[in-house]
Amino acid sequence: MAANGNVETFVELIRRASTQLPADVVNALEQGKAREEESGLAGKALGTILDNVELARDTSAPICQDTGTPVVWFHHPVGVSTRALAADFQEAVRQATERRYLRPNAVDTLTGRNTGTGAGRGIPFLHFEEWDEPRIEVRMLLKGGGSENVGAQYRLPDTPLKAGRDLEGVRRVVLDAVFQAQGKGCAPGVLGVCIGGDRVSAFETSKKQLLRPIVDTNPIPELAELEERLLSEGNQLGVGPMGFGGKTTLLAVKIGVLDRLPACYFVTVTYMCWADRKASVSIDEGGEVTWLS
Repeated sequence: MAANGNVETFVELIRRASTQLPADVVNALEQGKAREEESGLAGKALGTILDNVELARDTSAPICQDTGTPVVWFHHPVGVSTRALAADFQEAVRQATERRYLRPNAVDTLTGRNTGTGAGRGIPFLHFEEWDEPRIEVRMLLKGGGSENVGAQYRLPDTPLKAGRDLEGVRRVVLDAVFQAQGKGCAPGVLGVCIGGDRVSAFETSKKQLLRPIVDTNPIPELAELEERLLSEGNQLGVGPMGFGGKTTLLAVKIGVLDRLPACYFVTVTYMCWADRKASVSIDEGGEVTWLS
C-alpha cells in the first residue's frame, strides 16, 4: 500500500480542522450559552464565539488567529512507509499555510525568526502506530499555544493541595489546574487528563483524550464518574467564558490512564480552549477517502 500522494487529502484535513468546529463542540457551546444570562458577559462572550464559528465555516477561514500545532496520530497497515507519510504531511502543512488555512506560526526557538512555512522542528507533531486494518486512519488536533500555556503536570502526593495518590487526589489537582488557568486558556475549555505514565507519555496520552467526542462515556466506570464530577465542579468555580464569570468554564473532561513506576504518580492536564479543533480521515487501499469527522 503506497503512502505517497496524500498531500491534498492532508491539506483538506487541515482546512476542515482549522475552519469547521465539530458539531459536538458547537452543541456544547450552544448548551453553555443557554445556561448563561443572555445580557451578561458570559452569555455575550459565548454568543460572539458562536458567531465567529459560523463565520469561519462560511468563509473557510481559520476559527482563531492562533491556528496551533498540528498534533497527528496515524494508524497504518504493515508495509506503509511512515517516512513517506511524514513527508506528505509536512508538505501539507506548508501548502495549508500558503493557502492561509494555517498561519505561519512556527518560530525558530534559538533565533526567534519565523520559519515562514508553518512547519519547523517538532511542528507538526506526528505519532505512528501500526495496526491490522488495510487502511490508513489519520486523526488530528490543532493545539493552540494560549491554552497550551495553562496545561499542567502534578506529582502526587501534593501536600499544599492535600492531594494523595488516589482519585480524590486526582480530582483536587485537576480542579486546581482549571482554577489556575482562569480566562488565560480561552475558556470554556475541554480537559484531556492522563493519570500515571511518565512525564513524556502522560502528555501525549492526555492530548489523545481530546480526540474523544464531547458526549462519550469513559468505559472505566470510576473514571466516567470522575469525569462527570469534574465537569460539574469545574463549572461551579465561576471562571466562566473567557474568564468573565458564569456557569460555563468547562465543556468536557476526558481522562485516560497509564501504568506507572512505584516512585511516580503523575496527573497531567492538557487544556484545550473552546476552539476544540479536530478532524479525521480514512484512506483505503485504493486511495479512496472517507471523512470521519
